Amino acid sequence: MDVSGQKVCIVGMGETSLALVKLLLQHGAQPFVTEFKPHEEVIHSTNELDSLGVAYECGGHSNTALTNAKLIIPSPGVSPEISVIQSAQNTGIPIMSEIEFASRYCQSKIVAVTGTNGKTTTTELIAHVMRTCGLDVGLCGNNETPLSKVVAQKQQPEYVVIEVSSYQLDLVSSFAPNIGVVLNLTNDHLQRHKTMENYAATKARLFAAQKDTDTAILNADDDWVKDMGAGLKSRVLKFSQCNPKESVCCIENDLLVEDVIVAQRSDSPLPGEHNTENILATLAVMSVLDADCSAMLDGLKSFSGVEHRIEHVVEYDGVVYYNDSKSTNLDSLKVALESFDDPIILIAGGDGKGSDYSFLNTLIEQRVKHLVAIGTDAPIMMNSWGGCTKTSSADSMLDAVRRAHSQAEAGDVILLSPACASFDMYSNFEERGQEYKACVHTILEEVGR
Repeated sequence: MDVSGQKVCIVGMGETSLALVKLLLQHGAQPFVTEFKPHEEVIHSTNELDSLGVAYECGGHSNTALTNAKLIIPSPGVSPEISVIQSAQNTGIPIMSEIEFASRYCQSKIVAVTGTNGKTTTTELIAHVMRTCGLDVGLCGNNETPLSKVVAQKQQPEYVVIEVSSYQLDLVSSFAPNIGVVLNLTNDHLQRHKTMENYAATKARLFAAQKDTDTAILNADDDWVKDMGAGLKSRVLKFSQCNPKESVCCIENDLLVEDVIVAQRSDSPLPGEHNTENILATLAVMSVLDADCSAMLDGLKSFSGVEHRIEHVVEYDGVVYYNDSKSTNLDSLKVALESFDDPIILIAGGDGKGSDYSFLNTLIEQRVKHLVAIGTDAPIMMNSWGGCTKTSSADSMLDAVRRAHSQAEAGDVILLSPACASFDMYSNFEERGQEYKACVHTILEEVGR
């Protein structure tokens, strides 16, 4: 794709946009960045753009942004319904996602993973196992490293493993991973996609441009995912937790690839059925790569998980503390609760965005010994689940951990899994998780660990 000498308008001024700017400059383009937030809220980004000599505007999207632009690339979180995107569509200016643009300069073989839940853990696990098998791998996408940053390197890795969101897939046309994986679909992001049918169709765009030499990997246990292989040019593989007819599956504790036992479920320290799903997807990828089974097994055994995603924090006096701050919806909380057989003292709450908490009443009654509610939705959560378990509220994370600790006894799990967004108390879920872990250590030091 030749952008030399062309104006390319980037909508949004986050880390992905900055990486994209540098890639555009490498290829002789003239990037222009437009940002809705005022200058003082994006000063880090504007300083970077000033150092690169790149033009930009803050505080709104003016007509200048689109003037003479040959291409529009919105940041992944930018809604397609905002006026500047609508204007570009009405005037016929091409619009594509960052992942679509960067992939056109990508020399690496691409493994791309999408789904509602488990994307980060699965991409991290795949990359980790690939490295233990001696492969040269970069990890990027819908996490801390944009694909543009990897592609802009002087020496691109042999493989890139990309976490792909539905927002990124909204605007792809030629993006064609060598191996594409869809893990699952649950009711999320419908404020943007409106219906589950639209959401599923967007996820399926991962495979639309694949060739017959590529592979699509699907979860046979998910009703929205299992039939995405219909009509594809690419080879289709499926994985399942219960169906031995699928090419990769788990039967009791045996992990099988095409009827051959390659590992035991207990070989991986990752807890829960959802992580069995993530492991099977990883094994499916590795089977396509014809990986060495011994090295692959070493990778499974040595991967302990991803920060803020049912992350083991510490065990003290028989009580185990877990950080699942990434849990920002009820489906994520459901997954976390189903990961443990021991009694759970749950710290949950935040900005629930109108969630119907009764959805989990039965599971709360079965698994949760005590609920400590925090944040804006604490009263709503306690009202919904008060008939299912004992509840209390806390006015800070430290107070929540102290209350949870006071209720715990040997054999219990103390779990932060908020089921809510963090923005009522924190800048992001990472900050929330970091404070939780700090509070755990503070409380344990108080009791004389």
